[in-house]
This record gives sequence, C-alpha cells and structure tokens, in this order.
Amino acid sequence: MKKVIKPFIGLTLVVMFVSGCSGSTKTKETQETKPLNLMSASELTTLDTSVILDFPDAIVQTAAFEGLYALDDKDQLISAAAKALPEISEDGKTYTIKLRDDAKWSNDDPVTAADFEYAWKKMIDPKNGFVYSFLVVDTILNAEEISAGNKPVAELGVKAIDDHTLEVKLKEAKPYFTSVLAFPTFFPQNQKFVEKMGADYGTTSENVVYNGPFVVENWKQTDLNWDLKKNEKYWDQSNVKSDKIHYEVVKEASTALNLFEDGQLDVATVTGELAKQNQSNPDYHSYPTATMNYIRLNQKRKDKDTPLKNENLRKALALGIDKENLVNNIIADGSKPLYGAVTEGFVSNPETGVDFRKEAGDLMMYNKDEALKYWELAKKELGENITLDLMITDDGSYKKMGESLQGSLEKLFSGLTINVTALPTETALNLSRESDYDMFLIYWTPDYQDPISTLNMLRTGNDRNYSNAKYDELLDDASQKYATDLEKRWETLIAAEKEGIENTAGMIIISQNQQSVLQGEQVKGVNYHTFAAPLTLKNVYKETK
Repeated sequence: MKKVIKPFIGLTLVVMFVSGCSGSTKTKETQETKPLNLMSASELTTLDTSVILDFPDAIVQTAAFEGLYALDDKDQLISAAAKALPEISEDGKTYTIKLRDDAKWSNDDPVTAADFEYAWKKMIDPKNGFVYSFLVVDTILNAEEISAGNKPVAELGVKAIDDHTLEVKLKEAKPYFTSVLAFPTFFPQNQKFVEKMGADYGTTSENVVYNGPFVVENWKQTDLNWDLKKNEKYWDQSNVKSDKIHYEVVKEASTALNLFEDGQLDVATVTGELAKQNQSNPDYHSYPTATMNYIRLNQKRKDKDTPLKNENLRKALALGIDKENLVNNIIADGSKPLYGAVTEGFVSNPETGVDFRKEAGDLMMYNKDEALKYWELAKKELGENITLDLMITDDGSYKKMGESLQGSLEKLFSGLTINVTALPTETALNLSRESDYDMFLIYWTPDYQDPISTLNMLRTGNDRNYSNAKYDELLDDASQKYATDLEKRWETLIAAEKEGIENTAGMIIISQNQQSVLQGEQVKGVNYHTFAAPLTLKNVYKETK
C-alpha cells in the first residue's frame, strides 16, 4: 500500500490455536502452566504500533494495546479506551471523543488523551517514514502537508483538550473514520516510556508498556515464539478469557495438521488437498474473511520501466488466469474466485444495503481468446520474448499458487518466461516497498470498513508505479465532492474500481479467502474480522471439562 502490504494478509494470515492436555480438575495455576497456544504462519516483526507491517503484528498489537474502539464478533464498533462513540460535528469534520478514566498502562501510568495525540503525531512525522502514515495523511487535517514537510507536526488536527477528551479535525468528512480508529496505527503510546527506550522501543517485549488485554513476554525481534499473559492492570481484565497464550511460528499447513492430529494443536489451518480431505471432518470450520489474494504489477523497478508498463501485457496476464481452476484445484480451501478489488460481504451500499461486489459486478473474468489477443499486441510492442519475475512469500500455499501461475501462464503465452522467487514475508514486503520486483503475489485485508481502503492502493504515488489521472479524479471526487452524498460517493467508487481493475488492469485479483481450519471443540471465542486486525484474542479460551 503506498500503501501497505498488508496488509493486512490471507492464507498466511491465519493464526492457529494450540493447547496442552487438559483434565477435568484443572486449577488456575495448572491452566497457567499449560497455556492456550497459538500458531502464526509468519513472524512478529515489531511491538511498536507505529511500525506495524504484517498480520501477526496487527493481531498481537491488538491483543497487547487498546485503541479508542474495537470490534465485536459481528464486526461492529464498540467502545474500548473511549467511553462511547464519538460526537461528530454537523459538517462531519470534527470528532470529540471522551476517554474512560480507569484505563492504565502496565506500569500504572494512566492512559490519557495526550497518549493518542503523541502517537498520531509520531506516526505522521516525516523524519520517521512510517509505512502506515498514509492512514493519517488520508484523513486528518494538515497531515498531508506535514508528511510532505510543508507544515510542522504540531499542526496535525488532533488535540488533547484535557486528560480524557480528544478532539480530532479531519481535512474533509470521512464517513468511515470511526472504523479507522480500530486499526493499530491509531493506538496510544506512552510518550515518557517511548522516549526513554529510544530506538529500542518495540524491539523486545521488555521495552514496551501495554494498555491492552495482554502483555507480551519472552520476545525479541527474529524470535519464532512469544507469550501473551493477561494484563492485570487492564481496566477490563476480568473479561479476558485466557490467563496465558503461547505463540509458535509454523509455516507449513501439513505440519500444523500433524500437530492437530497428535493432540498438540487445538486449531490448524488447512489448505489445498488437506482442506478437501477434511471438509467432512466434524472439526472442520470455514470462516469468511475480507482478505484477497492478488498480484501487484510493478511498472518501474530501479528507475527502469518494467514490461508491465505495457497495458496490453497487463490485460493479457489478467485475462489469462483461470481463477476457477486455481482456486478450486490449487488453493482448494473454500476460498472463492474474486472478480474485483472489493471483496464480497465486506461493505454494502449505505442507502440500499446491496453488497458492493454484487452491485459492481464481475471484472476481468478468464477469457483465453481475449488474453491471447492482448498478448500478441504486447509482443508487437515489447518483442517476441518477455521475461518477468514473480515474487511470492515462502508460505506453502503461496508456493503452490506461484508455481501454478508460472506453469499455466508460460503454457498459454508463447515467449513468456516467469521466474518465481520465494522469500520470507518480511523480506518480500520490504522489497515491495522499495518497488524492487516485477510481480508480487500477496494478500490484502482492508484497514477500515470502506471500499476506498482497498481502492487507494492504486492512487498515484503507490509502490507499484501505477498512475492514472482519471482514477485519481474518481477517488478525489468520492473523498471530497461527494463526501456527504453517500449514494453518489458509492457510484463513484464503483466507477473507480472498474477503471483501475478492468479498463487498465492496474493489478490482478485472484481470490477471496476463507479461513478453513480444524478446530477442537473446546476452543471458544475465536473472532475473525474483515478489517483492522484479522483476529482478536480477548475472548479466546479453551473450555475445560
């Protein structure tokens, strides 16, 4: 995403739940020595909410810190550090938020409005160059000018009126803004502690203070395991369901399945053939998500145009992928082919209630004949032989998808060579930020509940070097001209999606993920979400018998 990288991030996103053997007479002490164990498919990179990078970061940070608002089990916003939903001015540009007065940091400092003001100003400071600063730039007054170095950080439109009152001024009305506040970028930070730790803040579990349901223990960067322990200073700690949670990084679904069958995992993500084979298993569950798999098409790499600058090539590739076959026979985990950037079941027309995907229709469906026509046009402009690099993460599912795409596209298009490179997730994401790739098969989950969260990925200035004046104008109209005309705004966003995905093939959409798992019957309170953190842990626990 100029934007990030989500981030966040689908087949690999899934976190799995594990636990040791339990007996019917467990005491609280026994539970603490045999915690609920979770498995992440990739590493935790940071505990600094300003530097969030990937799904594990979002999940753990949402467990260890608390923003103004959180999500319930139906993805509805609920009060967290705030007492209630914000008071919004008639023009939609000023939000007044009252904080609860019983929230504390794990070092006993009170959580105040100044903690939010500090964190947001730290995020937008151009000297820091934080990836997710775009969320502030897109919404808050003066953020764009500050990010460009044209105004001081002090002029950001956020102010602590008193210890428990936060005032936020937006550059224009944003009907989705409250949902943005559930994302870790907008969580508070304890200024005194952060400045004391300096560059070490967030790099180990000891160099952080927490205000969420859990505190993190036994972690430093590069570790493949860590613990979450109930935060006894958390204002609502009596409703935190698990005393302790242990994480291990496991990247292969087959390993997770073996551990599940051996009784060492309570939940295991299953994909491909494993998903097919287990769909009749009583422990099989499939949860809907708003995460999509897609291919970024980078048009400029190391200051040199890539072949993907050519629109005919982009359209040939987009139309030449048989999503039905790829999703049903390669991914095969209950995921669905997706024919647009905004996922099904994520957001509905505010006036009619019709789902965005249904109203916008199917874009860029597989069409072999049309794909070959565009391929011949591309070869006339680029030459008979075209070579592209495809970067994927080292998760097993993405390896299978990458190899399948390589084989099918090379078979369809005579003269095409695709070189596939599998890298650790963090390495791949960092290379994508530097635009050092041709194609990148990756995942995306919206940061907040609005189509523009995804559509902003193609706005000029992104890390895949796509630029389209018409597309930018449509997004600007939706954000500015029609900010309070919800029906016209909706129509404009549908037109923008068509311009970016079908008219110009700015990126290739593959599938919408289902979270397919084997889950032991004793595991309760698993809440997956379609935006913000893909999973919250406050209510997760293992029922004892």
